[in-house]
Amino acid sequence: MKLVVALGGNALMQRNEPLGMHVQWKNARMAADALAAVARQHQLILTHGNGPQVGLLAMQSEAFKGAEPYSFDVMGAATEGMIGYILEQELGNILGYDVPIATLLTRVEVDAEDPEFSDPTKFIGPTFEREQIDALIAEYGWVFRQDGRKWRRVIASPQPKRILWHRPIRWLLDKGTVVICGGGGGIPVATKDGKTMVGVEAVIDKDRASSLLATQIPADLFIIATDVAGVFEHYDTPRQRLLRRVTPSRLMSEQFAKGSMGPKIEAVSRFVMQTGKPGVIGSLSEIEAIVAGKAGTWIVPEDDGTE
Repeated sequence: MKLVVALGGNALMQRNEPLGMHVQWKNARMAADALAAVARQHQLILTHGNGPQVGLLAMQSEAFKGAEPYSFDVMGAATEGMIGYILEQELGNILGYDVPIATLLTRVEVDAEDPEFSDPTKFIGPTFEREQIDALIAEYGWVFRQDGRKWRRVIASPQPKRILWHRPIRWLLDKGTVVICGGGGGIPVATKDGKTMVGVEAVIDKDRASSLLATQIPADLFIIATDVAGVFEHYDTPRQRLLRRVTPSRLMSEQFAKGSMGPKIEAVSRFVMQTGKPGVIGSLSEIEAIVAGKAGTWIVPEDDGTE
């Protein structure tokens, strides 16, 4: 099968972990261990988030007053290459030379007039206590929103419109290559004067961009790999239960649209509705069982039955 697997942000840097490279290497190694068997048996496209990394790079860029800070499109490219290298290295150590791996920088077109640019929502970087953010707002003009009990910086997260040059991804897949691309949602670019592409100050949602990529390839199965077993009904209550097989209309109800699972449900449901093929939300540690149809929450077309 042709698979697109989107790694959740926890793949390389989990919440409240130290912002160090040794942590990212450790988590990448765990991700590679889980993905290796799937990579040997299927055509695999791997995407990933970059929220913690791009936010940290932005802080480091601002810290040196002697140079102009990097723009977010450039930092998106930098973190896409950095994380791609880490994942490629760890997968390569397991798979050996029999399975080629390629990391691609991926430009993703957005609309320069997207309303997100005036009301940003995308979390980036580390968390802060409430009393810490006032100084950062005063010095840099950053925008913050509450993330759980703490606060994080937010920037614009426009809707992805088009994956630029997705044909080389197909070429590599046909040669048996594991492709790592679309990292952090891709490098955000927009059309200027109707013809010239320019970078924009944004970070694209990884799940939305991965869904669009899976649609354009097209993939046989789109998987969002997280740190939970799937989508739970009545989550965190005595009535909690894992949904095994469900349709987009069932999942897109008010009950599931809120919280951290909302963007994932939206992304997988959009892929299912546009392609008529299934998508899954589930745990990275169960990726082999997910591909075999034995784990995760399977989102299936409306005429394919429910749980």
